[in-house]
Amino acid sequence: MNCFTLTAVGNLARDPELVTKGDTTYARFLLVGNDYAGKDEAGTREAVTSVWFVAFGSLGQVIARKGRKGDQVILQAHVRSNVWTDKRGETQYDHSYVVDGFRFGAPGRARRGVSAVNSASSPDAATTGV
Repeated sequence: MNCFTLTAVGNLARDPELVTKGDTTYARFLLVGNDYAGKDEAGTREAVTSVWFVAFGSLGQVIARKGRKGDQVILQAHVRSNVWTDKRGETQYDHSYVVDGFRFGAPGRARRGVSAVNSASSPDAATTGV
């Protein structure tokens, strides 16, 4: 069991990308979320956080096939360490957030049929960021 696990709730920043390399199929996608960052003279401030995830096999295929920009995703993931040697012979270190399970939450604007013109005048357009 991996000791670094997390639950994330965010919106797809763009349509997920499905990749196949040899026998391995996976989806790469970016989740974004807004966090409260205090108040200033103009009012409440939000900080945008974005995190890349990868989902392998059938999980990745479903996310890539059904997920669209703006859709909310609730997921469970674990952190995987990556170590490799680059073209210069130097050891590189990185990490990945690997999806263990997910479900779709609220649909994004594109799925709801809301155009960009209509959403600009909606009261929540400035606060949701999606």
